[in-house]
Amino acid sequence: MNEAFIWDLDGTLLDSYDAILLGLEETYQQFDVPFHREEIKVFILRYSVKELLVQLSQAEQIPLETLNTVRAHSLREKNAHIQLMEGAREILEWGHQTGIKQFVYTHKGDNAFAILDELGISKYFVEVLTGDSGFARKPHPEAIVYLVEKYDLSQETTYYIGDRLLDAETAQAAGIKSLNLTVASSANNTHIESLLAIKEVVG
Repeated sequence: MNEAFIWDLDGTLLDSYDAILLGLEETYQQFDVPFHREEIKVFILRYSVKELLVQLSQAEQIPLETLNTVRAHSLREKNAHIQLMEGAREILEWGHQTGIKQFVYTHKGDNAFAILDELGISKYFVEVLTGDSGFARKPHPEAIVYLVEKYDLSQETTYYIGDRLLDAETAQAAGIKSLNLTVASSANNTHIESLLAIKEVVG
């Protein structure tokens, strides 16, 4: 098989949004800032936690470095709350058994490596790129282009698998296909109802 999967993590392979929101809520509370959970969830799904904290820093005149430090400490304590999405381990094993090269590109920081190790899925990935790897953030295609070029992947048979519009936009910018858990099907993207549905698309 020539296919390659580049995986997003939060909301795609990792059932982690509750842990992320809990960590953010604690951060907001530490600085006595009201926390509107649903509004914040919508924001981070569309943009990112990094952008949320940038805006919070500006609005509340709190140094961004301070916010990031508090949030990172809280999030490390929440690692145990993070579980695999339904079907994640099975589809990763299926990809491994069928010879699909698998990678990760996530905005999550290097904390991701510890989580992947703890969940026992690090072995499935040829390379993992995080928000700390130095690439331009989504939807800029720099990180995906790097993987395509480094590993000589075919744009026609490489899929970026995610759960947000931002992920579909990143795939399109990189000239590869997209599989997405929430975005409707289009010329470049295929909507999937579950991770196991991936077998029907590329199997």
